[in-house]
Amino acid sequence: MSRKLRFPKDWIERKQQKEKISVLTCYDATSAVLVERAGVDAILVGDTMGMVLQGHSSTMPVKLDHIIYHGQCVRRGAPGTFLIVDMPFGTYHASVEQGVNNAMRLIQETEAQAVKLEGADEDTLKIIRKIVAGGAPVMGHIGFTPQSYLSLGGFRIQGKSNDAADALIEQAKALQSAGCFSIVLELMPTDVSRRISEAVQIPTIGIGAGIHCDGQVQVFQDLLGLLPDFAPKHARKYDQAAERWITAIGQYDNDVKSGSFPGPENSH
Repeated sequence: MSRKLRFPKDWIERKQQKEKISVLTCYDATSAVLVERAGVDAILVGDTMGMVLQGHSSTMPVKLDHIIYHGQCVRRGAPGTFLIVDMPFGTYHASVEQGVNNAMRLIQETEAQAVKLEGADEDTLKIIRKIVAGGAPVMGHIGFTPQSYLSLGGFRIQGKSNDAADALIEQAKALQSAGCFSIVLELMPTDVSRRISEAVQIPTIGIGAGIHCDGQVQVFQDLLGLLPDFAPKHARKYDQAAERWITAIGQYDNDVKSGSFPGPENSH
């Protein structure tokens, strides 16, 4: 049985032992209870909440206070699971000081074990080094980075050319050197993620990046089929929850209108 993830070093040991890591997004206490009971290794309170909870078309409207609020909810529901929280758009781009202050605030107020930052440009690497030096673990994120979807021209696969693939490998190495304990690889060819995973000693966590990553992360709503009109290729639906929930809610509506609810068993 795999050792429970408690510290960043446990992630690296998993890779050394060739044991896969499961990560799932989560945004509320009720769902967090279920994720923890299911035995998932780690929870990511991601800025994907902007799309799957708030109804936006991207992650960019998510604020730091949103992450803190939902991170606190998840921590209460899953007190024993490794927790990572996203640093949303605009919370670390102005300066190193801004990034470090916001990262420390996230760790303090959510009781998360790590923060996640997108990108590997030199400014971001400087921020990561400072955050890590301050004692807060950092997960990196390269490939398709949702906070940059406007400049990237939409939701597009990255690393398709040889030069682009080589650049991603160098980014991964730079993130490792900056002190990241793990890296999310998003929307890239399977062979590219394989090359990255072989090039670094820290675990790679894929989403839309194929089987060769050291672990996988998926979105809670995608996994359970809670979004009936949205089915990304990288997600496998393990349930058709939307259809079942719609049926159940419709039955409640019918029972109220027919007078069959509440029954004697529901009354005091």
